[in-house]
Amino acid sequence: MQLTGNVLICDPISKIGITILEKAGLNVVDKPSITNSELLSEVENYDVIVVRSRTKITSEVISNAKKAKIVARVGVGLDNIDVESALQNNIEVVNSPESAINAVAELVIGLMLSLARNLPLADCEIKKGNWLKKELNGIELRGKYLGIVGVGNIGRNLARIARSLRMNIIGYDTIPIKQDFIKEVGMITTDFNTLITSSDFISCHVPSTPHTRHMFNESSFSTMKPTAFFINASRGEVVDENALYNALTTKKIAGAALDVFEVEPPTNKKLLQLSNIICTPHIGSQTKESQELASNVIAEKIIQKLIERSN
Repeated sequence: MQLTGNVLICDPISKIGITILEKAGLNVVDKPSITNSELLSEVENYDVIVVRSRTKITSEVISNAKKAKIVARVGVGLDNIDVESALQNNIEVVNSPESAINAVAELVIGLMLSLARNLPLADCEIKKGNWLKKELNGIELRGKYLGIVGVGNIGRNLARIARSLRMNIIGYDTIPIKQDFIKEVGMITTDFNTLITSSDFISCHVPSTPHTRHMFNESSFSTMKPTAFFINASRGEVVDENALYNALTTKKIAGAALDVFEVEPPTNKKLLQLSNIICTPHIGSQTKESQELASNVIAEKIIQKLIERSN
């Protein structure tokens, strides 16, 4: 079935999805650097709006999108889209959470290994000509307790990989975790406070909501083991960065790794300069495979939704 309609691509995405949309008969306009003012003036011409995380689809954008049928987010979260306004205007919202499952889980494993073996410092010092063999005495992941806060698709995949490294898995989620998965990885399920006090590594995988904002704060960091490492590759708003800074500088925890920040690019320079934190620029899903899959999945979902609407 050949479709008609205009699609606006607001952020850089893999060409795979664009090709799929064009083959379906859609007119695709690729403007990956479009500004907010440009979007407000042009959005009325489009049936479908495609974004990643840079472009914000606010209620003002929605109001101007007179023809829009679909807003599509190439990625996991929807926090840059006013979903309520979209639905009130009969605009469907779709995303591609399945595309980031493996990429984010693998990044977390990489960050855990980097923390455990102090790899950034080792790399930096040897390039300066310093041989810190005796000083860089790390730990192994085998036998350590990994606490996963948010046992969704990414959290479950992380658990599977960590289990293959012979880690012990502790899980917490507000949604009941399936019993067959608990048995599969030998997961210990518990409450949030027990998890953070018992884990050697704590990895966060929750969405940004009013309930999860600053769930990792001064109180939670103070109850962690002084040898614990904290990793966040979900949303920056779930961490109180000032509280994390204090926890790291006072040695309440051993270290942290952040792929996401309260403000991106981050403005909390004092946190970034600490020697016991590793920072990456929101690259959780930035793999060739993940980006291609996300673009493909979104294109197929857009086509399916348009077909449903035409029937």
